[in-house]
Amino acid sequence: MTDPTHPVLGLDDVVHQRVRLGILTIAHEARRVEFGYLRTHLDLTAGNLSKHLSVLETAGLIEVEKGYEGRRGRTWITLTAAGTAALAEEIARLKLLIARVETTTPEDR
Repeated sequence: MTDPTHPVLGLDDVVHQRVRLGILTIAHEARRVEFGYLRTHLDLTAGNLSKHLSVLETAGLIEVEKGYEGRRGRTWITLTAAGTAALAEEIARLKLLIARVETTTPEDR
């Protein structure tokens, strides 16, 4: 039987994808995060990370800033207000899912 109010229906496909959720979480923890830090800590290639950043930027969840630190080109990522809200909503939905699993007994199945 399908529950039309099931929390999984509220998960955001843009946010919920594993790498993008990692990007948003790290960006939330920091005021501004450098591309290389994300690449290293999420174990991604530069191309793969760039694609995920493009999806998040297009959705308005992050801002990408390019500049220089000394003579080296750098790319910094910051979470937008919409990104903060989307991450909070995703976490709330995940908590609802966890609560359902934790409160379901074998007799309920």
